[in-house]
Amino acid sequence: MCIIHISIQTGSKAIMKAALVLGAGRAPIYGDFPDPAISNRENRIAVTAAAMSHAVKSRAAGSHYSSSGHYPFVVGVDGVGRLEDGRRVYFVLPTAPYGAMAERTIAPAAHCLALPDDIDDVTAAAIANPGMSSWAAYTERAKLKAGETVLVNGATGAAGRLAVQIAKCLGAAKVIATGRNLDALREVAALGADVTIPLVESEKDLDGSLKQQFAERVDVVIDYLWGKSAERILIAAAKTGAEVAPIRFVQIGSVSGSEINLPSAVLRSSAIELMGSGIGSIAFDRLVHAIGGLLQATNSGGFKIAVKPVPLSDVENEWSNDDSARRTVFTVKIQN
Repeated sequence: MCIIHISIQTGSKAIMKAALVLGAGRAPIYGDFPDPAISNRENRIAVTAAAMSHAVKSRAAGSHYSSSGHYPFVVGVDGVGRLEDGRRVYFVLPTAPYGAMAERTIAPAAHCLALPDDIDDVTAAAIANPGMSSWAAYTERAKLKAGETVLVNGATGAAGRLAVQIAKCLGAAKVIATGRNLDALREVAALGADVTIPLVESEKDLDGSLKQQFAERVDVVIDYLWGKSAERILIAAAKTGAEVAPIRFVQIGSVSGSEINLPSAVLRSSAIELMGSGIGSIAFDRLVHAIGGLLQATNSGGFKIAVKPVPLSDVENEWSNDDSARRTVFTVKIQN
């Protein structure tokens, strides 16, 4: 790979190293960017770790619904670092055009959380975003109760694996996990899934497996896939599950597609509550609260997440190597 380094002209201003997006559809490059200045309501943060995620990559590509379309900018939506007084914090949504993948960034004080002493920087950066997705869905949207049954659609990626573990931590009596990778499903079973359903079955077999579980009772569905599997789950829930108990279906991600074909009778004829979870459907301060709950519970809950730490200077080589089963975390050494 040919690696290109750039420097943005800053006159006498201080500069720092950062992962920069120069235009729509262009992968980040490692280059120089002006050091951030702060206002009274912002914190200046010396970054130590920032993770790759679907949101980070889609924002960099300009395809995420929250993309601003303004260039250049520093990539990264959240991370871990040190405030100027030495306190260790997790931060989310830095002030544009600054992002998390830089030596330094700025973020509103309300976007920063003190980190528990029992969690290291890399783990905190890796787990916050994928773990928050289900923690917020369970606590803010589905209002999961102890003893309920949860189905995680798309449980083999980093977020889905955490969704299984977090459901058990929050008191779910039974967790059902779906996924296409059979080896990964076996790993998910070792993390606490009571039942696994391969999405590689024929449509008839898949419908049979889903109807069996809904007949036994499913209270909450957490969906990371959307697409065809979400269609089959909703139809099975309407035909079988809704006769047993009302079902809260929480849509989080769209790995399998952004649209589905859903017969209107599915919602008219059943007690299915269909909702989304994310920025916009949950107030921002509640999302931050959810992240705080997750970080506090990470060690006591024994949450496991596979992590690949790499120096930020390798961002150009590592950007396209990210995989869903483990979290790439870019690390930065604080300059004294």
